[in-house]
Parts: sequence; C-alpha cells; structure tokens
Amino acid sequence: MTAVLPRYAPLLLLAVAWEAISRLGIVSPAVLPPLDQVASAWLNLAAGGDLWSNGVASISRAAAGLGLAIVCGSAIGVLMAWYLPVRVVVNPIVQFFYPMPKSALIPVMVLWLGFGDASKIVIIYVGCMLPVTLSAFNGARGTEQVLIWSARSLVASRLRVLWEVVVPSALPELLSGIRTALAFAFVLLVASELIVARSGFGYMIGWLGDGGVYDAMFAVVLTVALLGFAADRGFLMLMRRVLAWRE
Repeated sequence: MTAVLPRYAPLLLLAVAWEAISRLGIVSPAVLPPLDQVASAWLNLAAGGDLWSNGVASISRAAAGLGLAIVCGSAIGVLMAWYLPVRVVVNPIVQFFYPMPKSALIPVMVLWLGFGDASKIVIIYVGCMLPVTLSAFNGARGTEQVLIWSARSLVASRLRVLWEVVVPSALPELLSGIRTALAFAFVLLVASELIVARSGFGYMIGWLGDGGVYDAMFAVVLTVALLGFAADRGFLMLMRRVLAWRE
C-alpha cells in the first residue's frame, strides 16, 4: 500500500478537486454533479440492468475488433520485416492510413456496413491494427543480425529463424504497440457508439447527455475510464510476465 498510494495520489486529488468545485458552486452542480450523486446514479443504472447490457455490447465489440487487429497486425508487421515483396506492397498503405483520424471512417463504415456491430468492429479493427503492425515491423526489423546468422549457421530453416529468433526479438516492441492499440480501442468504441449505435457505453453517454441526466452520464463516463485503466494495468502485468525472460 505504501508503494501504491503515492503512485495514484493524483487520482485522489482529482476526485477531491471535483467534489470541491461542485460543492462550492464554482461550477453548477447541475452541470458537474457531486461524486455521491454520480455514485447513486451508477447504482441505479446497475440495478436497472442498463449498465450491464450496454457494457456487454461495448466490450464484445472492442474485444472483437482488438483481437482481430492483434492477430492480423502482428502477422503483417513481421512479414513486412521478413519478406521484401510484402514490405513493398503493404508499407505504403500502412504509412498512408496511419496518420489519418480513424473517426473520419465512421460515416463510411456506416454507409457500407450499417448501424449494427460490424461497422463498430471494423472501425476498431482498422484503428488498432495500424499501431500493432508498425510495432511488429519495427521490432522484427530490430532483430540483431548476429542472432539470425548464428541460427542460420546451425542449419535452421528460414521459417524456423522467423519463429524462434525474429518473433521473440519483436515481442517487446509488439507488446508496446498492443498497449497503444488497447487505448485506441476504447477511444474508437465510444466515438463510434456516440454517432451510430443503439446500444453500448457511447450510446448511453449520448442519450443521457441529450436528456440532461448528467449524473448518470458522468457515471457511464467514469465506468469507461475505469475499465480502460483496469485493462491497461492488467496488460502491463501480462507484459511483465511474458517478458520476464529478458531479465
């Protein structure tokens, strides 16, 4: 506890500042409700089942899009680094789409795929695949040539060198890219659901805000923030375990 509390003390200070600003009337409580009202609204949403049903819809979309992005992005990035023809064909496409705001694709995906889950999953997939691809590519390209030459001198096949030397060397960089993609998944999920959805956290934030139910709206916003924070902390723990061999 002595190690954890100082690390997360800024979050506690932020909560205290929120409560003070609301209670002292610096910002109207109608616009920034006190935390006890937000907590009460969260309990009401949870008891009514709206929070759980919409949460399942959001998490399933995010998991599907992110999972596909990790699988495809990792494979494409490593193949780009290992095979020149793949790099020549794919790298310009990745470099072109990487800086583009992925939220700009939301209307296009709705036009092509409709208002269902597919449009949200594809948006998350595209937005998350690009950082994973570049991280896998940079990690694989950074493999020490001495390791590759040593493996080839032991008569290892090209495929075996790829699997047993290049992929482990790319793993630290790849995991960092996946962590970035994890954050993107939450951002793109809420953005897409705010615009085109009939369920999910983003949809709840939109219709609660439009209805002026700001305590419940902030309850959903904080739920998304806490889920993202927990996912990031959990992934960091997984990274430490997976990369323990580097120590």
